Amino acid sequence: MFRHTKLLQFEAKPEKPDPVYAHKLQELIGGAFGEMTVTMQYLFQGWNCRVEGKYKDLIMDTATEEIGHVEMLATMVARLLEGAPVTATAESVKDPVMAAVIGGMDPQQAIVAGGGALPADSNGTPWNGKYIVASGNLLADFRANAAAEAQGRLQTARLYNMTDDPGVKAMLQFNLARDTVHQKQWLAAIEELEADGLEGDIAPNALFDEENQDHNHTIWHLSDGPDGAKGASWTTEAGIEYLMNPKPLGGPGTAPKPDPALYGTYASLQDAKGTMKGKVKAVKSKAT
Repeated sequence: MFRHTKLLQFEAKPEKPDPVYAHKLQELIGGAFGEMTVTMQYLFQGWNCRVEGKYKDLIMDTATEEIGHVEMLATMVARLLEGAPVTATAESVKDPVMAAVIGGMDPQQAIVAGGGALPADSNGTPWNGKYIVASGNLLADFRANAAAEAQGRLQTARLYNMTDDPGVKAMLQFNLARDTVHQKQWLAAIEELEADGLEGDIAPNALFDEENQDHNHTIWHLSDGPDGAKGASWTTEAGIEYLMNPKPLGGPGTAPKPDPALYGTYASLQDAKGTMKGKVKAVKSKAT
């Protein structure tokens, strides 16, 4: 059961309307790392959690908090859009507010949402449930959560520097603080999972005897520059060998002959060599 309290977690009052910034703020609502994503990510992790008690409670507490963050941002967007017109003509571009519409406001916020927030990112791309991670493995999920909060805080920090509005900045300061503590809690919860013996360092904590033992302790050097091997924490300290000259272990990546009903272009190696162009090239190569 969820119960809505008709008070915002933190105040969301801009000093003045700013339709262009309202467009930018959509990223924190419906972007890949926005509040809708972490809301649904944590809700599904909590609903799927098979460990009753502290871990499930932590997930559900945070999930419910994130619903409130969506509400705060949606309220802020609506207030930033105050006074934005619903209709426009060529003459209305002379109006400063309409100039903002033409210059950067999301027209769908007016046309579709009636001057409110959308479940979409700053490009107007609708929020997608594929953004969320809820695997049932708490170690894998908590690592994804810490990463999501890091990306969300990064985007919040960037947006913080894109406004001078004291009311907007005050709300974003609150959001930055919550993203900070959420990163800390997921990292701490990962350590506690290990201390409780529920998970180890690797997710999932299984099939170690089944995996290829020749390839579970090497980093392949496959880019220019030798400096990767200087990282002590991921080489000697971790028992990992930096393989400086790795060799391919498989044969050519040749696709099989296509189904004739799919009409894919196909020629066997022999057929390709036997074409007229192939013969001309062979003659030229012998001549040189």
